[in-house]
Amino acid sequence: MGADFYAPAFRWRSGAFRRSVAGSLNESHRVDSFNRTMSKADLGGKVVVVTGASSGLGRAAAVELGRQGATVVLAARRAEALEETAVLCRAAGGQAIVQVTDVTDPAQVQRLADAALAPTGSIDVWVNNAGVTLFGSLEEAPLEEHRRVLDTNLFGAWHGVRAVMPVFRRQGHGTLINVGSVLSEVGQPFTPSYSISKFALRGLTEVLRVEVSDNENIHVCALLPYVFDSQHFESGANRFGRRARALQPAQSTEKVARALVALARRPRRQLHVPRYVALGLALHRLMPRLTEHLLLDVLRRWHFDSARQIETQGDLYTPPAHPARVRGARPPQIGRVRFSLWTLRRLFLILRGAA
Repeated sequence: MGADFYAPAFRWRSGAFRRSVAGSLNESHRVDSFNRTMSKADLGGKVVVVTGASSGLGRAAAVELGRQGATVVLAARRAEALEETAVLCRAAGGQAIVQVTDVTDPAQVQRLADAALAPTGSIDVWVNNAGVTLFGSLEEAPLEEHRRVLDTNLFGAWHGVRAVMPVFRRQGHGTLINVGSVLSEVGQPFTPSYSISKFALRGLTEVLRVEVSDNENIHVCALLPYVFDSQHFESGANRFGRRARALQPAQSTEKVARALVALARRPRRQLHVPRYVALGLALHRLMPRLTEHLLLDVLRRWHFDSARQIETQGDLYTPPAHPARVRGARPPQIGRVRFSLWTLRRLFLILRGAA
């Protein structure tokens, strides 16, 4: 099927495409401008809870919050890694409280909320960031491992909601940030339970917004990043037997962390990171079958390298043994320019029906 088959439909809907993209890009531009001009006092002395704070985005966000003068309550399963994050937060100018927490246990999450209340009697921001993944097929990977992903990514956030929302209601204000993903809006094979959990987290976020819609001082926000460079690809469970790698165009973990802090300072419904994610999402709405075919081809070619990996449960049930870092050691296999050229060529072949 030739490219001319799609052209009339694309031209017919191009106005809607431009409006959809422009809205998302303008919102992200306002975030960037706002982040540059706001003062440290906005979060100074505020109590902010961050789950999954031992490494990756959680650690980077905690340090950035410390730089803003916040009191950051750090939660994760690894005590030593949390202490490392606490040292970084204090060095950046903030205060830090460590609370070892497995978010799959509601009792531990409630103890986290109690620890966060201890300094001032209030909680200003709660970030549901803890997450795990499983690289494997929907049909063949163990079902109990898929369930464990949902236990952490969805029910872990749900436990956080049940612990903090009564506090927000009682004090009359508060900001909840659920860290979702672009995969909250577009499905992805090879990590099916992760994508399903992020879709469900988006549903939880939407329900909460309605529940608190009568209080304009309680905010429920979704952070929706594209791929960023973290240890996610090393520590995840793997049932493919090949090493997972970050995909282009990967962004730095610190960039996503700054966006999260911008959301804490000026809450809004959702924020995509980076801005150009809006292009892909708008294209998917316009031409779902085409973009899904292209996504599948990209993932098959670039998400896993040729190196063998022993099948493992990763960090699903126990914390990873490797040292905690903000960035990972599995960068993309190909540079941005080459990846863009490969993707355009693949898109052309799909349109021509040669793929």
